[in-house]
Amino acid sequence: MVKTICVYCGSREGSSPAIREAAFELGALMAKENIRLVYGGGSVGIMGIVADSVLDHGGEVIGVIPKGLFRTEKGHQRVTQLIEVASMHERKARMAKEADAFVALPGGLGTLEELAEIATWAQLGIHNKPVAVVNIENFWIPLLQFLDQAVSFGFLDPEKRAIVRDVDSVAAVLQALQEPLGPISGPSLRPSDI
Repeated sequence: MVKTICVYCGSREGSSPAIREAAFELGALMAKENIRLVYGGGSVGIMGIVADSVLDHGGEVIGVIPKGLFRTEKGHQRVTQLIEVASMHERKARMAKEADAFVALPGGLGTLEELAEIATWAQLGIHNKPVAVVNIENFWIPLLQFLDQAVSFGFLDPEKRAIVRDVDSVAAVLQALQEPLGPISGPSLRPSDI
């Protein structure tokens, strides 16, 4: 059962009202379903919208932010719990530890990097938690096409391609996260190996 979702998303709001609305809807849905948010701890951008929405709808939010980022990224002051860590690596590991599932909304390089890393950790057997992208305005189509091409070129097994689940609306997110990842062949590492 999913009790905490780690959400990866942009630290900027971007230009799409539909994406901002999806962030608000996701936060409201999580609060309604008593699902806690764990995220990067910022107060701005899409991540700020998700966190504000969870909080405004009575939900719980855990923010994880490296101390050094307080100079460039303002930590959210209303979160239920703000955890300061020493590095970006520690931030990602802590968010992964807290989460039962992972969702990526649109964002930039940081969002892509976090999504790729958590999917790679699943591929390596470090976790078997579900991973989904919310494909608002077809934002993730190039990534999904890349994954399909990696399969067709023999760089990715179809079972591993299935790690990243694709949903086209916030309403479909929770259903996509209900099933944990199936067994994945290949190396199996312990969470302490990350």
